[in-house]
Amino acid sequence: MSLRHGVVWGADGISLADTRTATRDLLARAGHPPEAQVSQDAQLVVSELVTNALRHAPGPGGLLLEVLPVAPARLRITVHDTSPRTPRLRVPDPRRVGGHGMHLLTRLCDRLETDHRADGKHVTAEIHLPHTDPRLPEPGPRVD
Repeated sequence: MSLRHGVVWGADGISLADTRTATRDLLARAGHPPEAQVSQDAQLVVSELVTNALRHAPGPGGLLLEVLPVAPARLRITVHDTSPRTPRLRVPDPRRVGGHGMHLLTRLCDRLETDHRADGKHVTAEIHLPHTDPRLPEPGPRVD
């Protein structure tokens, strides 16, 4: 059984704090406390994806969070917006304010893809969730 949380927003947008709280709460229900690195990383990914949707796409949007328990367990984050433009990596420039989010996402996510739709796009990210049974050994490090 997967745990899910979904929310949609209109032209007024949505509170980023509320999206981070929803992420933190969902992962806590799945056994990943707020102080766990995976919870902090997931909150950052959600914040970045929703910020991009609010900044670059007019009108309504949505966020769907799903904890997928089938091995390997993962958190799937899907953000819908009305822009047809695919997010892109920008050339790194330490002097530039902004434009670094996609680099961050590619480091934190195990999967990141864009699915174009008639009404915009879905950007989906997945983050591996370490298992929460303390009797089992933790899987080895992630290989990039």
